[in-house]
Amino acid sequence: MLSFHTHSNYSILRGTIRIPELIEHAKKWGSPYVSLTDTNGMYGLIQFARQVEEAGIKPILGVYLDDQQRPDLHVVFLAKNNAGYAQICKMITTRKLQEDFKLIDLFKQKLDNVFIITSSIALLREIKLTTELRKNLYVELIVTAKKKKQTRELYEHAKETGLQIVASHPAYFAKPDDFLLHQVVRAIDKNSTLEQLAPDEIVDEEYYLKSPKEMKYTWRGLPEALWNMEYIAQNCNVNLQLGKYKFPVFPMPLGETPFSYLWKICFEALGRKFQPITDKAVKRLQYELEVIDELGFCDYFLVVWDIVREAHSRSMMTIGRGSAANSLVSYCLGFTQVDPLEHNLYFERFLNRGRTSPPDVDLDFSWKERDAIVKYVYEKYGYDKVAMISTTVTFRARSAFRETAKVFGFSDREISKFSKFIPWTSAQNLPDLAEKFPEAKSLKFDEEPWKTVINIASQLAGFPRHHSIHPGGIVITEKPITNYVALEYAKNKGIGLVITQPDMYPIEDFGLIKIDLLSQRSLGVLKDTMVRIAEDVKINGSKTINKRENQPKIFKL
Repeated sequence: MLSFHTHSNYSILRGTIRIPELIEHAKKWGSPYVSLTDTNGMYGLIQFARQVEEAGIKPILGVYLDDQQRPDLHVVFLAKNNAGYAQICKMITTRKLQEDFKLIDLFKQKLDNVFIITSSIALLREIKLTTELRKNLYVELIVTAKKKKQTRELYEHAKETGLQIVASHPAYFAKPDDFLLHQVVRAIDKNSTLEQLAPDEIVDEEYYLKSPKEMKYTWRGLPEALWNMEYIAQNCNVNLQLGKYKFPVFPMPLGETPFSYLWKICFEALGRKFQPITDKAVKRLQYELEVIDELGFCDYFLVVWDIVREAHSRSMMTIGRGSAANSLVSYCLGFTQVDPLEHNLYFERFLNRGRTSPPDVDLDFSWKERDAIVKYVYEKYGYDKVAMISTTVTFRARSAFRETAKVFGFSDREISKFSKFIPWTSAQNLPDLAEKFPEAKSLKFDEEPWKTVINIASQLAGFPRHHSIHPGGIVITEKPITNYVALEYAKNKGIGLVITQPDMYPIEDFGLIKIDLLSQRSLGVLKDTMVRIAEDVKINGSKTINKRENQPKIFKL
């Protein structure tokens, strides 16, 4: 049996366990389940669930929430079912978006679909212990050298109040030797050196992944704590239906279905695009619409059409890019400006009956106008059903080296002597840099103290560093988006943008549909130029243009 309190490296700059390491640990000990409870986030939860299911193990999905104003208040929530998973997503979102968030307020709602595990005696004393809450609340008992006194107090409190107990062992790093890596990421987070780290800024040095054998030995004198672990594990059953697409729903006119309405719009546009309409065009359009309907993508095409239609009604320029240009439907709906029949473009390159993944239509907008169309999407489909997609910024070789060296106390000047020769590659390549890259031949990374710095920095390869906004990805859902994922504010929240905690890859794994609304500076320049030309022609007539054409070209270097 494995502890339910586990932090991956998606507990950003806190945990250091990679998700594959966590799964391998469960496989090694033959555990039927494995859990993930990252701090205040579900950044890695979807890819964790996917990889765990692929390994034939049961995923237990949860989160560790704390109170920013009250560090003594903290709790682990585990989802019993899909409703519990959605509730956890809402809790995380509240924690991230609500400025006056209080952890204690979460206990005002019904908590039937989650298990609650806490080692916070302050929380246990402040919450109202109703009959319903007692069924799902467990006092978290942790046995380490530093926690024995607190655990005794918690045990006595549980017995006095009749609360259930559960054995636990928080894990922030995979093995005891990785405690230094944990210290390094904490120092990076606090922008300090290892020597400056305060004791309360790092976790207990015993917080590594323990085996079921160790857990059984530790709790041999209190089997009740182990029995409750088994009960919780058996009653956590979440099925995220990964890979099943959760399409946005376009609001239909009365009496229409998505297919009938899409058919009507496309054939009306065909009459405008082709004079006369040929049999070839009709057959091609019928074929494409049938494929789109069979694959269940009608609502998706209608949503994208609605966005393009709104943009054109505001005189915005749009350009559809990629394989969408192979589709006559895309041409009729205004996504693209290229006639696929004239240029003999094959629809199957865009969509075909053998393809199960949703279409990918990328739309370019002027950088001056794109925010307005994003706002329209929020207002049309609901602020509770729309979010921008995040992107995960990870450590690369140079950033990992610089950050680690700073933590070890080296000055910027000393670090720059080496870092300028480190190419932008994966941090995993750092130990072999001199052999792989000519520009790094002079680096003496096999000598101390740089050898230690390099070894630690290389372990940061691919670790999440922070989150930002995807350049154009936006997700629209049928139900409130917090039924599927947790949200937070983007760091540069100038216009109050809310982003998904998972980035585009787990969003796609989950089956949510990404639409790319991209910002193009060149499209803005093109529109400004055309407006200026039109104004000149209106004021001065064609003479101005002819005069300019005859002027000598001036090149600036």
